[in-house]
This record gives sequence, structure tokens and C-alpha cells, in this order.
Amino acid sequence: MNPKRLKFILKLGVTIIAVWTVLTLWVQYSGKQNVQYVQAENEIKKALIIYNPDPIYNLDEQVCQSFAQGLRDHNISSKIATVKSVDQNDHFDLYVFCVNTYNWTPDWQLTNFIKSHPALKDKKVTAITVGAGATMRAQRKLEWHLKDKGADLLGSEMYWLLKPNDDSRMKEKNTEVAKDQARLFGKGIGALITSN
Repeated sequence: MNPKRLKFILKLGVTIIAVWTVLTLWVQYSGKQNVQYVQAENEIKKALIIYNPDPIYNLDEQVCQSFAQGLRDHNISSKIATVKSVDQNDHFDLYVFCVNTYNWTPDWQLTNFIKSHPALKDKKVTAITVGAGATMRAQRKLEWHLKDKGADLLGSEMYWLLKPNDDSRMKEKNTEVAKDQARLFGKGIGALITSN
């Protein structure tokens, strides 16, 4: 191979790796502090919904809000908080972890939060994995982290930005389908924890 061509390919490869590394660090650590509340009128239980905000598109936040609306239908109030806004000493009846998928794995901020949480053993938890479309590995890793902490995993779902969330609803906006599915998932989990 021509030495000039080899040098060009090498430089291009190094540049791509450097840009990829910078982008990965940016999306993993650029999260902000944010807290929202979805209050149930006749509150009987409380949920904490945690996410690390994606700086490019907020599907994670939208899905969390929709899930909280589903919980509200079963008189469960929700605190929706970014990782940087959560006090690990607060106690809830349900913990919902919504992770973004970066490089086929769950985001570092949230997995580190789970690993360091002092009291997830036997707590009721739910896993939500969001991403462009290739989220299966990230979902498995998130579930593994929760089970490793001894948490009681009630359910786990994935929602996508680009991959269709429901093949029978192709004419609808994909994010709207994801939000609708998250609301229904929240209703199902709400029914499950209020029946116990």
C-alpha cells in the first residue's frame, strides 16, 4: 500500500476515534439538574423516576413524563429527577430507572448511580431503556445492574427514537408512539404495585 495513503487512513482513523471519544464524554456527562412532579390527586404511593438527560434529544424526559402520567392513574405521585438532582437518602415505593443507550450500553451516570445506591435491595424497581434503535444490550446490562443490587425488577421496556416503536402505527410520529407506550407501561406497573 502507498505510504501516503496509509498515513491518510491512519490519521482519519485517529480523528474518528478522537471525535467519537469527545462526543461520548459530552453526552455521558453533560446532564443538568432538573426536577418535575406529577402529583396524584389521592396519593397512596410515591415513585422516583430517574434519568440522565440526553443533550441532543429529550426522548428520555418525554418517556419519563408519560410513565408518570400512567402511574398517576393509580394514585401514585412521581418525582421525575435527573441523576444530578437526586438525594439517595429519599425513600419511595417505586424506583424507575430510565437510561439512554450510548455505544450499545446504558449511560454511565445512571449505572454509577445504581451501583452506588445504598438501599436498593428488595426495592420495587422498573427499567426503561431508550435509544436510536439498538438497545437490547443496554437493556440487559441495566437489568443486570438492578438485579445485582438485589432490587425487585417489576418490568423492563425499550423505546426508540428511530426504530419503529409499533409496526402497526407507522403513520404516527414515533416519539408519540413511544410516549403512549410508556404511559401504558406506567399504568400497568401502577396497577401492579397498588394491588399489593
